[in-house]
Amino acid sequence: MAVKIRLRRMGSKKRPFYRIVVADSRSPRDGRFIENLGTYNPALEDNKITLNKEASLKWLHNGAQPSDTVKNLLSSEGVMKTFHEEKQAKKQA
Repeated sequence: MAVKIRLRRMGSKKRPFYRIVVADSRSPRDGRFIENLGTYNPALEDNKITLNKEASLKWLHNGAQPSDTVKNLLSSEGVMKTFHEEKQAKKQA
C-alpha cells in the first residue's frame, strides 16, 4: 500500500481551504484518508499553516511520500530539515 501525504480540498467555491492528510495513493483527492495532520489556508497571509509536526515526522519515517506542494509546506515549517537530520544521524550511528 503506497501512502501519500497530500492536500484535501475543503471550503466553498473560489474560497479554497485545504487539510493536510495521509491517504492511500489509490483513494480520490477528497475521499478516504488515514490521518489528518493539519490545515493550509492560502487566502490568509499570516498563520496559514497549522501542522502536527510529530505526526508528520512519524509518517515520513514510515515511508509516506509527500506531494510536491506538501513537501514545500513541510519545508517552510522546518519538518523536512528535521527529517533529513534524523535520517543522517541514523546513518552515522
